[in-house]
Amino acid sequence: MSNFVLVHGAWHGGWCWRDVVPQLTGARHRVHAVTLTGVGERMHLMTPAITLETHITDVANAIEVEEMDQVVLVVHSYAGMIGTAIADRMPGRLRHLVYVDAVVPKPRESWSSTHASATREARLVAAEASPDFSFPPPDPAVYGLSASQYEWVKRRQTPHPGHTYQAPLDFDPRRVAAIPRTFVSCTAPALATIDAVRQRVADRSFWDGAWHSGGGARMVEMKTGHDPMISAPAEFARILLDCG
Repeated sequence: MSNFVLVHGAWHGGWCWRDVVPQLTGARHRVHAVTLTGVGERMHLMTPAITLETHITDVANAIEVEEMDQVVLVVHSYAGMIGTAIADRMPGRLRHLVYVDAVVPKPRESWSSTHASATREARLVAAEASPDFSFPPPDPAVYGLSASQYEWVKRRQTPHPGHTYQAPLDFDPRRVAAIPRTFVSCTAPALATIDAVRQRVADRSFWDGAWHSGGGARMVEMKTGHDPMISAPAEFARILLDCG
């Protein structure tokens, strides 16, 4: 039995894993789907004080309070920042780290650093115009969903805390690289803001070569959109079970 900790990306919540959780628990694994502060069903906690460290603490506390070891930490999109931090700070708790079409930062890099300048500027302008310094969700059409999935996601997305966007993350890539890693690349359609990350994790020199050493890393391609837990839950669950 493994302990799966599922961490959603920006604008999402623990709700996004609905169709994956039963497949993991049905295989007799323990599953904890975290909802980060200020989004999803915790949207009432939105405040300008929320930072990347707030969200890292959300996940670290979930692992601590639930007394989990041998954790398969699954991080989607923005949560790649969080997963990298947890792997650096709590390496002894993790069994596998799964980046799901996720941000994989370089040391001292922010989430915004992986985006084109036009994207950065648009999001910061939106956050500054918001009373709680958050930026609104995109049209779910970018995720490549069916019509019913589109409507389901559109109803549930919530604004994302703006101060998580430019916060740099300091970590030791060698500590993270000591943990087995899987990068799930979603390519149909490919989300443009993840393109730069796909290129860097394929580069043998990434993290000064550490990404392709240590505990080992693999890339798995899925012919689906950016939200595989929604658009292709059965196929996605099989990949996770292989990591567990």
